[in-house]
Amino acid sequence: MELAWDKPVLTVYHENNEHPEREAFAIIKAKKLVLNQLERGGFSGNVEGFFCLMGDADELKSNQKYIVCWFDDKVDDFYEGFRRLSGVTFPSGVNYSLDKRNKRTYNAEFQAKYAKLK
Repeated sequence: MELAWDKPVLTVYHENNEHPEREAFAIIKAKKLVLNQLERGGFSGNVEGFFCLMGDADELKSNQKYIVCWFDDKVDDFYEGFRRLSGVTFPSGVNYSLDKRNKRTYNAEFQAKYAKLK
């Protein structure tokens, strides 16, 4: 099963089960978010063409776990439109390209253990 969202704004938190974080680590605006459910359990996906509205994407580490949240624009009710991934890792880190004005546009593949998609 593949799911996709166009132009989501993603809020990224460090995953810390003992002391949950209240402050976002980064807020990013993406061109597209694609998510696939794996047969063995968990999820894989990628975030395409994103940039930071807050924080620094270069600080997303491959050995750190994150929580990623966003709202589904296709759902009118914010409570019902809330989406969340936990146990998110970026095994290959993040990659970026530079445009002619030296603006960075990032891409990243990720793995997630759990998801709230409805």
